[in-house]
Amino acid sequence: MQTSKAKPPVSAAAVKTIGIVGAGQLGRMLALAGYPLGLQFVFLDKSPDSPGGQVARIIPGEFNDPRKLAELAASVDLLTYDVENVSVDALGDIPKSKTFLPPVAALATGQDRLLEKELFQELRIPTARYRAVDSMPELEEAIQAIGYPAVLKTRRLGYDGRGQRFIRSPAELGSAFNALGGVPLILEQFIEFSREVSIIGVRSRSGQTAFYALAENRHRDGILRISMAPYHDKKLQALAQKHALRIMRHFDYAGVFTIEFFVSRGQLIANETAPRVHNSGHWTIEGAVTSQFENHLRALLDLPLGDTTTTGFSAMVNFIGQMPERDAVLKIPGAHYHDYGKQPRPARKLGHATLVCKTRKQLAACLKKFPGLVDD
Repeated sequence: MQTSKAKPPVSAAAVKTIGIVGAGQLGRMLALAGYPLGLQFVFLDKSPDSPGGQVARIIPGEFNDPRKLAELAASVDLLTYDVENVSVDALGDIPKSKTFLPPVAALATGQDRLLEKELFQELRIPTARYRAVDSMPELEEAIQAIGYPAVLKTRRLGYDGRGQRFIRSPAELGSAFNALGGVPLILEQFIEFSREVSIIGVRSRSGQTAFYALAENRHRDGILRISMAPYHDKKLQALAQKHALRIMRHFDYAGVFTIEFFVSRGQLIANETAPRVHNSGHWTIEGAVTSQFENHLRALLDLPLGDTTTTGFSAMVNFIGQMPERDAVLKIPGAHYHDYGKQPRPARKLGHATLVCKTRKQLAACLKKFPGLVDD
């Protein structure tokens, strides 16, 4: 761990209740991690059936409703979020006396792929070549600068593979733009990569930092299916931590922060940031001494950060679209079952399992036993 003297420690004694904008599975897991610390929680979410409602009260309302945000702020001592589609403008109406973390500037950057790329460039973090695109002529100019293949993406609200079109030739330019046009876009160079990895760091309000082991992530149809940790590469681990630390210091950050990278020819190419707890860090609940969720709360309250050491070799397997039989999962050695309580529907994250084993070989064997896991 590293410690900065940027600002004096902030006492956590006055914080009893934390408000979370968004009551999804991430918020639910934050609350479950916070109750042993003596904390209480209140959520803001448009759906009373969201997973957070299983563990705390939900104030019903939209994330961009200043009145509802003010109602949440009046009910709690400190505010955070579990989603990134929170209106930055609406957050401006929250009283200055009420702490909102991670910082709004980091949230705003994480909402916009162009701002992310500009941040990487500013901080000298390698990333794909890119161009902002707002019209068909601009797309034609951008593809001349970047070349084929490339990926056209919406700048905002794109996740789990949504809002993206792969462009292999001039014949695909028009269809890609027509499918996504009408909103600000970004064209990115396609990176040929051997794998995707993510680094999860955490920084407290007084500048203490800690990092988890790199996780290797496998996607299908744009959705994360499996994360495995630790990904053993001392050079890439150190480099990923350096990049994450640079961004966290840039924002005077507090909380958990994630960067997703492509590994290309032995180098890290930054793809996206997530200024919050992250799906690729769910393995830390059972696979690390202290989970990302507990450390996020510790960081917000400026408590000493917990040990991020791995407890073995872990894999997180997402349950997408339907839940497997609980008995079938739990009979696998080292398996832990997490059901978010969501209604099934295609492409929806309904839960996950964590497998924790003593060796990498045992982990590979356990994954082969996992019900319904194919092509991974």
